[in-house]
Amino acid sequence: MQQSDFIKAVFEFVILIFSLCVHECAHAWTASLLGDQTARMQGRVTLNPMYHVDPIGTLLFPGLMIFGPFLGLSFFGGMLVGWAKPTPVMTRNFRKIIRDDNLTTFAGPASNLLIALAAFTVLVVMIFAIPNGRLVVLSSFIGALSPGGDLAPQPLVMLCTLAILINLSLFIFNLLPIPPLDGSHFVRNMLPYNAVQVYDRIGGWISYLLMIFVGGYIMRALLTPALRLVFTALYHL
Repeated sequence: MQQSDFIKAVFEFVILIFSLCVHECAHAWTASLLGDQTARMQGRVTLNPMYHVDPIGTLLFPGLMIFGPFLGLSFFGGMLVGWAKPTPVMTRNFRKIIRDDNLTTFAGPASNLLIALAAFTVLVVMIFAIPNGRLVVLSSFIGALSPGGDLAPQPLVMLCTLAILINLSLFIFNLLPIPPLDGSHFVRNMLPYNAVQVYDRIGGWISYLLMIFVGGYIMRALLTPALRLVFTALYHL
């Protein structure tokens, strides 16, 4: 492992924590906008990590994923996801329960997609604003995604590339229909009453195992073509 890989790992960890905070803040803000003030009264409409950090999902699990390879724990490499403390939502406070619950739920993944789009926009601006912009952006984009590579990515391009990588990962991961991920709320709102009772019994370690193994496999399968699409868009602009 090179020193540049450790620097990228630190960037990844910081960006991931920030992105998780934005995600939960988006849930809280949208719920408040739609009539449920539960999260706002608990101070969750904020980007302050102290209000969102989950010791396992925000620190331990992502820490092992990101820094594990430096400790010889290669099993933990290659997955850049995590979760924060769930945002409390009382759906009975909504005017239209199912609609508003779905909007509040989608606000989290949507916020991650917006961060990825913002980072992509910065890369587009750099292509046209700096000398040899396309070459710098494309080579740095590849370098930021290639551990141990010889390419030294330009710092701002590396930051934006990692922001795209992490937030696309969170967007895909959170839409998986595995409790308690956001995707499970959409599924739950479509199920009949008896099916909801069965669905709600999925939890605990079963959910964690599904998220890590099944969710991780699906996420990587979808993330690769998504990143390829981003690279192709930058190449042809």
